[in-house]
Amino acid sequence: MLVKPAKAAVTRQLLIVSRSERERYAYLQYVFDSETGDVILDRRVQERRRRDEPASAERRRGDRRQRDITTDLQVFGWALARRAI
Repeated sequence: MLVKPAKAAVTRQLLIVSRSERERYAYLQYVFDSETGDVILDRRVQERRRRDEPASAERRRGDRRQRDITTDLQVFGWALARRAI
């Protein structure tokens, strides 16, 4: 009797490039294979929103960001994140 291996989870890579590194963004977009991941510019403008009054009921199960990439963007100009599909 043959046993089928469990289906492996597919993980795509997301390469986030600092907005100040437009040339690097163009180069990485050219080089990076879109089948394994995507290259995007950092879209964050400022820190996350803060409210003075408490939120009514939290609908999200938790913070969607798994790690802070701010330091990587400042030091290297890019950061690599994984996302499961």
